[in-house]
Amino acid sequence: MLSLSIGEVSAALRKGRLSATELCRRCLNRIRKTRHLNAYITVTEDLAMKQAQEAELRLTRGKPLGPLDGIPFSVKDNFCTENIETTCASHMLRGYFPPFSATVVQKLLDQGAVLVGKTNLDEFAMGSGSTDSVFGPVRNPWSYSVSYREQSREQDPDSDWVIAGGSSGGSAAAVASLSSFMALGSDTGGSTRNPGSLCGLVALKPTYGLLSRHGLIPLVNSMDVPGIMTRTVHDAATVLDVLQGRDEKDSTTVESAYSPSSLPEEFDVRDICVGVPKEYHAPGMSAETLAQWGRVVALFERAGARVKEVSLPHTQHSIVCYHVLCCCEVASNMARFDGLQYGHRSKVDSSTEALYATTRHEGFNSVVRSRILAGNYFLLKQNYDRYFVKAQQIRRLITEDFRRVFQSGVDVLLTPTTLSDAARYSDFIQEDNRTRSAQEDIFTQPVNVAGLPAVTVPTALSSRGLPISLQLIGQSFQDMKLLTVANWMEQQLDFPIIRFHDDTAERERQTDR
Repeated sequence: MLSLSIGEVSAALRKGRLSATELCRRCLNRIRKTRHLNAYITVTEDLAMKQAQEAELRLTRGKPLGPLDGIPFSVKDNFCTENIETTCASHMLRGYFPPFSATVVQKLLDQGAVLVGKTNLDEFAMGSGSTDSVFGPVRNPWSYSVSYREQSREQDPDSDWVIAGGSSGGSAAAVASLSSFMALGSDTGGSTRNPGSLCGLVALKPTYGLLSRHGLIPLVNSMDVPGIMTRTVHDAATVLDVLQGRDEKDSTTVESAYSPSSLPEEFDVRDICVGVPKEYHAPGMSAETLAQWGRVVALFERAGARVKEVSLPHTQHSIVCYHVLCCCEVASNMARFDGLQYGHRSKVDSSTEALYATTRHEGFNSVVRSRILAGNYFLLKQNYDRYFVKAQQIRRLITEDFRRVFQSGVDVLLTPTTLSDAARYSDFIQEDNRTRSAQEDIFTQPVNVAGLPAVTVPTALSSRGLPISLQLIGQSFQDMKLLTVANWMEQQLDFPIIRFHDDTAERERQTDR
């Protein structure tokens, strides 16, 4: 039941083959069973059961609110949720209970979706591994899969687990571990697509402005986008249809680009042109990722799609541009956490200056503090033109690169999502957060800089038994066209459903009895 798609579960709920309360109960049991993954910060068990009961009543009467009625979902803990603790995985916001819900969260609730919990992340979404949370790191569910355990060098899962990716690693782990059917993440430089890739999920970063950012605690306002994590492309399209549209509380949003947004049943791949950017052959890419990239390119070619190599010459400067702009906006956004209105407040109150300084030192980890310091340095009067203005100029050139390629007749770009499959935690933490983010965001952050839509789709398992994924990049506000191509690609690849080692052992014991 828990491995079904949203479409399949929704049909079962409507036909009475499955009850919303039973479905919710199974997801909550799954959360308890996979507690070792550390995917959730808060589990909203009582609220979830209440919402499931209400959904069941509507479904019994044949009056569902929509396609998501009764479907359990989870939310990254940097989205505000009314009267539910929202921490951003930081000491700074522990004990903060927002008086409102983020627009995208409220839209899901209005559709009857069932909130089972708030998920773990890198503190204030600054990271690429979900290893820098005050609640501890998130473990990738594939660490406990049959495919990985059979290839693992060690027999002890607690000493040989791999990262879930970040910063939305908790949301990815929640969906991959089968404890929720969809999850919201945030995507500023790849924070939804990166963990989606490493956890074998479909992860969509919509066009900037298509989804409301109201209630998403900001990291980089000009690049933040709510992301969608599901197990199938069809499910991602269903959730996108619910979430898209103008929001008077977010002036950057636009009217829905398409309605209704359903994927076409018939699609001729011969009508599209796929671009392969040569600059994405980055140093450090694993041979297996490169092989999968080539394999899928060949799939498109054999099916009759036009495939051509393209150039995005300013890609090489993108990660530096992103770092400067990210730190500048972080410095601005983090200024609101001063210990006066909400969040952590230091006991040192000898002066206002001392209160500010100690509150921020106690509340933020070293990663957040270092980005604040860097951003304030870049914004100094003597540095402003050299760093911030120059980065904005490079941002425009990167955007123009994409525009030029799409105007040449290319419909979508096909690239890797990450350099390799998931790293072991013990290896990942050998390098600092800044270095890791620069490596892990290399393929994903140019999309945020340009405001374009992108989706990652799992392609195959590596020789280690871990997911390898590829990314499709589309044109602005052509998210449905992007998902149509992704859906075709998904159907050709037939990525396997995760099978857990513990579940297999349990079934064998039951069979023996």
